[in-house]
Amino acid sequence: MQKENRNAWRFGFTPGAENWNGRLAMIGFAGAMILELVTGKGLLHFWGLI
Repeated sequence: MQKENRNAWRFGFTPGAENWNGRLAMIGFAGAMILELVTGKGLLHFWGLI
């Protein structure tokens, strides 16, 4: 029995896609927090949207 590679890059709603979605969301959230700590502005203020 072959073990499924959960890190494989396949199209659709697969367990691997959910893993990548979660990882990229965590990177984006961490980036937004770092930006706020460094600049003292929130993400929307930094982009000039509000």
